[in-house]
Amino acid sequence: MIEVKVNAGNFEYDIHSLIKAFYPREEVMVREKEAFTEDAPLQMDVHVGEEEIQFQLFEERAFQKKGHVYVENPDRRLVKNQLKQLIYEVLSEYTGKTLPWGTLTGIRPTKIPMSMLEQGKSNVEIADYMRRTYLCSKEKTALAVSIANREREILKDIDYQQGYSLYVGIPFCPSICLYCSFSSSPVSRWKKRMEEYLSTLFRELAFLGEVFGGRKLNTIYIGGGTPTTLTAEQLHRLMACLEEHFDYSHLKELTVEAGRPDSVTPEKFRALKSHGVTRVSVNPQTMNQETLDLIGRQHTVEQTREAFFMARKEGFDNINMDLIVGLPGENLEEVRHTMEELRRLDPDSITVHSLAIKRAARLALFKEKYQEMGLLNSQEIMDLTYRYCVEQGAYPYYLYRQKNIAGNFENVGYAKVDKAGIYNILIMEEKQTILAAGAGGASKFVLRPDRIERVENVKDVAQYMARIDEMMERKRSFLKASGLWQ
Repeated sequence: MIEVKVNAGNFEYDIHSLIKAFYPREEVMVREKEAFTEDAPLQMDVHVGEEEIQFQLFEERAFQKKGHVYVENPDRRLVKNQLKQLIYEVLSEYTGKTLPWGTLTGIRPTKIPMSMLEQGKSNVEIADYMRRTYLCSKEKTALAVSIANREREILKDIDYQQGYSLYVGIPFCPSICLYCSFSSSPVSRWKKRMEEYLSTLFRELAFLGEVFGGRKLNTIYIGGGTPTTLTAEQLHRLMACLEEHFDYSHLKELTVEAGRPDSVTPEKFRALKSHGVTRVSVNPQTMNQETLDLIGRQHTVEQTREAFFMARKEGFDNINMDLIVGLPGENLEEVRHTMEELRRLDPDSITVHSLAIKRAARLALFKEKYQEMGLLNSQEIMDLTYRYCVEQGAYPYYLYRQKNIAGNFENVGYAKVDKAGIYNILIMEEKQTILAAGAGGASKFVLRPDRIERVENVKDVAQYMARIDEMMERKRSFLKASGLWQ
């Protein structure tokens, strides 16, 4: 247990995230202007003044370390940077640890170099800024800058102002994985109501197609959940609904998550291919059967191979595969085995996720049990996945981070030439409005570069179906109020 007392508001999230990065297994409590309790073994005091910022650390109530810095500029953003630098330097010295991403606690590190590239800054200037301001390592700085350059090239023909993207959520899965915190439900529970869900979804899609009919649709991403829990006939109808209500004239990418190998058939891949789907994702997460059994993936390694070759046979030339490193019991050799298996399959893109333990997941409820098995990630593992991907001709093209991510690392998408997932970049860089349909869908309206508004659907499937008129009215009211729809 770590207790942090802070005298000024609006910094709690950043303080919590940074301290948690140094102490990932500890509960961190940040309180404003409250006295310390008696039982927290590690206590920290943050004082942000007009002229000086102070940080003190106590262990078992005995003073250990102190640091301070003079405020250079009263601008809140600059004060926040100085505060985080101070906390980082004191904790780094106290723990003997450095963090690969330094003081960066947000989930979109590449937005910084992307913005600076658009301002005309050179790669050298950007790298120097990231190292000085956020104390990023040379390796992570180089990764962020190189990805920002590739993203910019991929997005060069995207219309941010008149263009938009569409997310369609199918919130059903064959089973719920141990680490999952998404809005997913077991398909067995909803089998009798899936037609009702689709009818509701089709109503929302028709509405969205109408209100954004004058804009250019650039990408569609059908995710979940697992969209391929739908039957081949249902997939046909879903794709036909999209074709009926949306203009594909400017469409550059149509992705469908076929993430669970136990959910696909040749007929389903055939249905997707017949409707012009350009990209599918077949996600093993790991190619170690013991781990698959542990995390609740009710399929075999062999089924993953079969699903991949099934997609290839039906003509898909852009197949992504998702992996998770840091899963219970997996170390360097298990990850190496997975990468060797993927080398044989040779997918067009690979997304490497560092496990993030989220509150809503079952893994979080039994964290202590699984930590005994090992929830390991390291720079050595990240370097290993990087080498394997690059040797297959797949280079980093997008990156994001999450709270409580294993080893304080990142999730990286690797893709071969012309195989990058455009939607993935757009959702991370927040350059373009993304409409979302379905239970748990969150539409993000980019009104200005510095103003993004979210309009969310309810997550519960039954509530979504019961309240669809409310969901559509919520969007209609927002669009009229913001001038996006007359």
